[in-house]
Amino acid sequence: MTAARMARSQPAITSAEDLRRAYRWFDLVVAVLLFFLFMGLYHLITMLTVGDWDFWSDWKDSRWWLSFTPIVEIAFPAAITFIFWSKFRLPFAATFLTLCLVIAEWINRICNMHGWAYFPLNFVWPATLIPGGLALDTVLVLTESYLFTAIIGGMLWAILFYLANWPLISHFLLPVNLNGILMSLADLQGFHYIRTGTPEYIRIINRGTLRTFGQDPIYLSVAFAGFMSMLVYMLFLGLGWIFTRTQFKWLKRL
Repeated sequence: MTAARMARSQPAITSAEDLRRAYRWFDLVVAVLLFFLFMGLYHLITMLTVGDWDFWSDWKDSRWWLSFTPIVEIAFPAAITFIFWSKFRLPFAATFLTLCLVIAEWINRICNMHGWAYFPLNFVWPATLIPGGLALDTVLVLTESYLFTAIIGGMLWAILFYLANWPLISHFLLPVNLNGILMSLADLQGFHYIRTGTPEYIRIINRGTLRTFGQDPIYLSVAFAGFMSMLVYMLFLGLGWIFTRTQFKWLKRL
């Protein structure tokens, strides 16, 4: 009798429209959870790998930033792209992930570095990868080939990284002369805004080496980043393939 009363008190899904509405709400909940999950994971991976190269404007004026950041950042989108495309035929994994990363980075820079540590935002601004993510997804949709996506999309990923961030960093690359040492405005910012005293933050302003003011060596850095992005993309596609072939016994018990 009690079970019958409980069944009558709970509304049942009786029509196809109610069923579709329930599925839409379920998809919305899953999408929101995936957004926060990928936002946290991609941000954590970026902090552990790229770290300071994408943190301070005086580290971004080094050619290491152009060479290292695209190579490392393409790994996570490659693995998730294989899962989304092979299992669900969803061609927006790279765009979705880069959007998650940009939002997470801005939240971190505004709340943590600006609101807590009082660094100006034009010293700790994050780079954007959204154009590169759009390029990867577009090539995948047009070619439906992982190989062409790695070759064409990987090169576009590196090229668009610099082009998209050029308006943000260009005015920090202006050369200045301070006490006979040639440096950029980004380096001058590094002198004025004191950071923690750990060895990696004790800045030694170099003459030459890998410093850049946006001239010819940029093309070599971008070309190297594009070539390595192709290899890393294919490598982590394989990681995504391994993940889809893995059997999780605890899921079967559920």
